[in-house]
Amino acid sequence: MSREQRHIQRQQLPYYLKVFNRITDKPMGYLGNVSSDGLMLISQLPLLTGVEYQLRLKLPGCNGKLCTLDLQAHCHWSREEATPGYYDSGFSVAKAPAEFAQLEGLLRSYFSFRGLPESA
Repeated sequence: MSREQRHIQRQQLPYYLKVFNRITDKPMGYLGNVSSDGLMLISQLPLLTGVEYQLRLKLPGCNGKLCTLDLQAHCHWSREEATPGYYDSGFSVAKAPAEFAQLEGLLRSYFSFRGLPESA
């Protein structure tokens, strides 16, 4: 699917949530944005395209503990950002728990400024 064909709204989340390799538990980068069926990863190394990755998100939990969300995702593209030394990589999520469907809304609520009084 080309970028011109994408019509799913994404929530921008640069540098907030680390994404880990589920097998090694080593950081791969940061969640750049998320849609209902995919995500963009911001990393310091380019990623192989056409490959399935085992990803883990460590999310803040309601009780102050981290919750993990494990995903199997296919990397479709990886390219250098305008910022030298950083790469954006686009994934579609192949296997994810039911919680992934709620992730976009939960992150929007967690990182939004709704409800705060506007400054004059």
